[in-house]
Amino acid sequence: MTDFTRLVDLADRRLGGGVVAANDEFFAEKENLLRRSTPVFDPYSFTSRGKLMDGWETRRRRDPDHDAGGAATRDWAIVRLGTPGIVRGVVVDTAHFLGNYPQAGSVEACAADGYPSPDELASALWHKIVPQSPLQAGTEHRFAVSDEHRWTHVRLSIYPDGGVARLRVHGEVLPDPRLLDGRPLDLVSIEAGGVAIDCSDRFYSDPANLLLPSTPSTMADGWETRRRRGAGNDWALLRLGSRGLVRQVVVDTTHFLGNAPGQCRITGCDATTHPADDPASWVEILPRTSLQPDTVHRLGADPAGPVTHARIDIYPDGGLARLRLFGDLDPVGRQSLGLAWLNALPAERAQEVLLGCNAAPVWAGAMTAGRPYPSRADLIEAGGRVADGLDRDDWLVAFDAHPRIGARGRLSLRSRQEQAGVGSVPAEVLAALDEGNREYEERFGHVFLVCASGLSAEQMLAALQQRLSHDAETELAIATAEHRKITALRLASLVGE
Repeated sequence: MTDFTRLVDLADRRLGGGVVAANDEFFAEKENLLRRSTPVFDPYSFTSRGKLMDGWETRRRRDPDHDAGGAATRDWAIVRLGTPGIVRGVVVDTAHFLGNYPQAGSVEACAADGYPSPDELASALWHKIVPQSPLQAGTEHRFAVSDEHRWTHVRLSIYPDGGVARLRVHGEVLPDPRLLDGRPLDLVSIEAGGVAIDCSDRFYSDPANLLLPSTPSTMADGWETRRRRGAGNDWALLRLGSRGLVRQVVVDTTHFLGNAPGQCRITGCDATTHPADDPASWVEILPRTSLQPDTVHRLGADPAGPVTHARIDIYPDGGLARLRLFGDLDPVGRQSLGLAWLNALPAERAQEVLLGCNAAPVWAGAMTAGRPYPSRADLIEAGGRVADGLDRDDWLVAFDAHPRIGARGRLSLRSRQEQAGVGSVPAEVLAALDEGNREYEERFGHVFLVCASGLSAEQMLAALQQRLSHDAETELAIATAEHRKITALRLASLVGE
């Protein structure tokens, strides 16, 4: 089994991690949990509250039943992961906490969009990923995690009280693909799911530092190899977050003065179509290029085709602060990321997302239970198959979530995009749509539905007027067929066109 501590620390402050709340931090602040430094102990360091510890420490509990170790007799701290992902292991380190360590600890996780407040997180649905387990004094406890869901926050509980020096949450980054669309994207950044797979030398530091989104603070915040005394050169092998086209390269030697490489070269490989271990599969992204010390080099790249992996060779050795590979996800990469994200969401979050495609809870629940979906085609096919089992009441719930065709006011971005054909039309057409919608709803008891993508306002109006002549049964069948088309388009968009 691979050592999970070699994986990214999802809670790393350099990725945006933070301790957002704790029920008690009387002796030592909760923020210490995520410090990158090794815990230290100063026997002479005291404050007005007592001994100053390099960690998070709560006051002594005096509950009558504090020895019971139940849920009511615990202290806790909530950590926002800098990058959401699948947790593979947790480290709870009680270094230097000897007479004041907790008896036990547990870790829960939740999935929450955006930036929820501590009060909002308190009411979230938490899932146990590390059961309540005994803790020892001055020990780095490693807990492997088998859960396969994508999480955004974790909650460390200690029983009944005490101190923890450090918390590490190692795993695999799985970004929300919707947040990557429409912006410049560093394909190899840890935030996008990039991973440093291997390197020739990690004597001074780890090549994973190359992929950090933060600005380098010191030379130790990059990747540096030992001095070569023979032939050859050093290199690092990287996996992009998803398959994409590299259009610009940034090679950053900031803080590396007398030890920057003289040159570098970058190559790439598409492992979805070619074996990565075949040298002939690799294409040049950046030819061998001279580098300067302490410099951010912004360099053009030749997108010969999409790649999934990249290799940077430095000549002959030395150190780099950061490597950026800016570009675009290609359709295959976007779909792969979208499916991985949807399949890994915990059930309650997946159902919320899928309700945005079809607001019938029965449909969203069945689609959630049907995961994982191996391809976009499988997802769309399942959406249609589940829709075939809906009854009239289910469809009316789904219809009710749709705005009127031609409606004005605070429409969602998706509704505005779907109804782009009515964005700028004559007032008399809008008036006719408004009147037709009212007549339709009075006649059939639900909103008029048409798959509006690609249709002009005049075409939608013609369809509305023609369908007013139908009986209720015929019109329900047509409306459900149109909704199936809308759902299929939304599912396709969800995982990537």
